Amino acid sequence: MAKRDYYETLGLAKNASEDEIKKAYRKLAMKYHPDRNPDNKEAEEKFKEVKEAYEMLTNPEKREAYDRYGHAGVDPNMGGGGFGAGGFGDAFGDIFGDIFGGGRRSAGPQVYRGADLRYNLEITLEQAAHGFDTTIRVPAWDKCDTCHGSGAKPGTSPVTCSTCGGHGQVRMQQGFFSIQQTCPKCHGTGKIIPEPCPACSGAGRIKRNKTLEVKIPAGIDNGMRIRSSGNGEPGTNGGPPGDLYVEIHIKPHQVFQREGDDLHCEMPISFAKAALGGEIEVPTLSGKVSFTVPEGTQSGKTFRLKGKGVKGVRSGYPGDLFCHVVVETPVKLTEKQKELLRELERSTTEGGAKHSPQSKTWMDKVKDFFE
Repeated sequence: MAKRDYYETLGLAKNASEDEIKKAYRKLAMKYHPDRNPDNKEAEEKFKEVKEAYEMLTNPEKREAYDRYGHAGVDPNMGGGGFGAGGFGDAFGDIFGDIFGGGRRSAGPQVYRGADLRYNLEITLEQAAHGFDTTIRVPAWDKCDTCHGSGAKPGTSPVTCSTCGGHGQVRMQQGFFSIQQTCPKCHGTGKIIPEPCPACSGAGRIKRNKTLEVKIPAGIDNGMRIRSSGNGEPGTNGGPPGDLYVEIHIKPHQVFQREGDDLHCEMPISFAKAALGGEIEVPTLSGKVSFTVPEGTQSGKTFRLKGKGVKGVRSGYPGDLFCHVVVETPVKLTEKQKELLRELERSTTEGGAKHSPQSKTWMDKVKDFFE
């Protein structure tokens, strides 16, 4: 019986990429694998067919010949049977390379990106609102001056790891699976240091503090982070360094509380000012402003000063300042002051509800409740 087209076997178009071929093979190989289909000859044959198609199409030379001449351009017996050398174990090694850290793609020691670092920076609300430039000191790794980064004692050199042959990876066979993992002896470097450098203990680098300039943008908020590219931990085996993230923490302010781009503050005013009204002065992050409190202002009243908040990093305009009125009860009164207040109390009581509308409303609610 004639063989099926390899692309048709995997359910792919002829212009499929290598990643698409691997993805299709992974799905079908899992579906028809003999371990999942015991004593199922049909599934076993389909598994062999899928594996053959995968091995042909992931080999650039074989795929080119197949695309030009079809099955006649390749050896029909290659990759077709058994689970021996070059069979299922090696083919599946490529598919699971991403999971187990290996695969055929590894031609030498594994290269790893350095870890990211975090630096907590505490700033004031004013600094956050207006922005500023600052410097920070962070730990960093520099090349060892004694061994020039080799990790070996001066006069000696690292030698090739005998366990992995300098590849940094070793292959472990587990049944049908061939799993590639980091060499346990050289830890992926491919080299062994017989005599470590006394200055760096064989690490090839030493820890020092370095000073970095950081620009804090205006409007930054609590918890936001600034990335300093390449200032994290150095990579392994020549890999790129990680990044440094400066995380912002804003100190509590003695006057304002920030909510997004808006600011809130409590504004104590005297009993007389609340009753008579008048102009008052309030602070903002850009200076003092004045506004008029209307006559008869009650405690808890909120005044909104538009545009007197913070202009956020991503905002087109600043937030607002909300002033919450707190009417302050006078304390430590003299006898004369107390007598004046008693006179005021008698006068307002005789005037009835027009002087104390909230008290009248509250008393009416109390009467309704008990009745």
